[in-house]
Amino acid sequence: SGSIYDPACGSGGMFVASANFVRAHSKANKGIMNQVSIFGQEKGEGNVRIAKMNLAIHGLSGKIEITNSFYEDPHKSIGKFDYVLANPPFNVKGKDKNGQIVIDGSKLKGDSRYIYGLPLTGQNQVINGNYLWIQMFASALSSKGRAGFVMANSASDASSSETEIRRKLIEGGVVDVIISVGSNMFLNATLPCTLWFFDKSKKGTDREKKILFINATDIYTEIDRAHNTWTDEQTQEIAEIVRSYRGEDGTQKYVDVKGRCKVATIDEVTASGYSLNPGRY
Repeated sequence: SGSIYDPACGSGGMFVASANFVRAHSKANKGIMNQVSIFGQEKGEGNVRIAKMNLAIHGLSGKIEITNSFYEDPHKSIGKFDYVLANPPFNVKGKDKNGQIVIDGSKLKGDSRYIYGLPLTGQNQVINGNYLWIQMFASALSSKGRAGFVMANSASDASSSETEIRRKLIEGGVVDVIISVGSNMFLNATLPCTLWFFDKSKKGTDREKKILFINATDIYTEIDRAHNTWTDEQTQEIAEIVRSYRGEDGTQKYVDVKGRCKVATIDEVTASGYSLNPGRY
């Protein structure tokens, strides 16, 4: 339970999934909205309407704002949320193929959400929006907050100014788990991608200087030639690895499994050029 935030909420699917998760795991007989506060924002007015309708259909309510998340922060998100969940439109380049500005770097300067710097070229143009999204998610977390989001594989090893942002994230102790995912798992991402998880509550624990890497590219169930999914059992298989690494109650002691999972130290990640590509480990 707690506050849930998605700065790229689309049609609100993440919120519905979160509410269903809370319902399934709740030990109390309280209404779902006594346990969850929902906040989202989305650029497209049509998507905002669909998101609000989606919430209403499922008996939920939330504050969803129409805004360009790169430039505006209507929920004053910094340090505010217990959970951040997002499947953002990644790999949005600063300029399109016609040279038109898509993300205006001049509008980003001084925005305190981008705590680790801006992903700029040598000409002070935005490379792409990946490390803007990533910093939005990190900066929105409360002192015990957790984030989970989908990200392009390329962000794991991105170079230039993005390497420096990634270094600060890693050395800041917020990166907790990175999972490689196979193709066709998300409607807006047919290529293989990566799941990133942040956890501010790991600071001061034995996990603070460690990151768990999981290869889940071979875990999937085919729906059709263009769509794959995880069954409940497959989701639990991956979740149990994470729970054992975190030392949560009722789990077996974590062990590295060759080809499946590895806990790397920050020193190992540093030696690998601050790569967050699970294949490196």
